[in-house]
Amino acid sequence: MHWYCGYGPGAGGLVFVVASLVLLIVGAVAVVALALRGRRDPAKRILEERLARGEIDAEEYERVRKTLSAS
Repeated sequence: MHWYCGYGPGAGGLVFVVASLVLLIVGAVAVVALALRGRRDPAKRILEERLARGEIDAEEYERVRKTLSAS
């Protein structure tokens, strides 16, 4: 005997399918967004780290950042 008495899964099945598709799409977008976020220019990352460690001051940071942006 079928659990749905021969009438198909009904509205509950449709809701499940739509919710599954939405979760799949949201998950895929989140994975892509996180992957793209990690792609930063290594030179800018190093520059930010040097500023954070106090190796350079804010003026030097801005000067080098502008130079990197121009190239």
